[in-house]
Amino acid sequence: MVPRISRREAPSRPRVEGDREQEILDAAIAVLVDVGYDRLTMDAVATRAKASKATLYRKWDGKAALVIDALMSQKTPLETPPDTGSLRGDLLSMYCGHGGLTDEHQTALLGSVVTAIGRDPEFAAAFRDRFIAPKVEVGRVVYERARQRGELRDDVDLDILTAALPGIVLHRGFLLGDPPTQDLIARVVDQVIIPAATRG
Repeated sequence: MVPRISRREAPSRPRVEGDREQEILDAAIAVLVDVGYDRLTMDAVATRAKASKATLYRKWDGKAALVIDALMSQKTPLETPPDTGSLRGDLLSMYCGHGGLTDEHQTALLGSVVTAIGRDPEFAAAFRDRFIAPKVEVGRVVYERARQRGELRDDVDLDILTAALPGIVLHRGFLLGDPPTQDLIARVVDQVIIPAATRG
């Protein structure tokens, strides 16, 4: 009797992880900065990463998921909000420097996806949930601490206040061509945020 030869299972496809995953995410960022979200394709990222398109689809089901992961890989984590002892100091520490509004790389990334937020609901939802929401939460903690120190008026609306500084600065940058600088942020803090928020 001839023994049956068992069929070996097909080898599983290698996972995209570790350094290789980061290389693909870096390639996605490079394409994103070059052409923007609307013109970014999985083919272009695969070519830049020297990978097959099938390799990308093993990890990401489309460009929205890929771009969100790429953006998150570039994000500077701010696990502990600054606590300088004053609202003004905290805001300047949080928004100036690496990862803040004066970080040209971060601002360029944001500019490259602005149109997608209005056109691609899937991307917009993921972007707000994974990229924007943590930033908003950190900002809220800063204002809550100021409230606990007695710096804020009792009737101030934190939902509006936390969005005011980045909203003004990004509006000036993207629409008026006035690049974010430490001086601009300080002026917005001193002339708008502090007068609107504090007891003084």
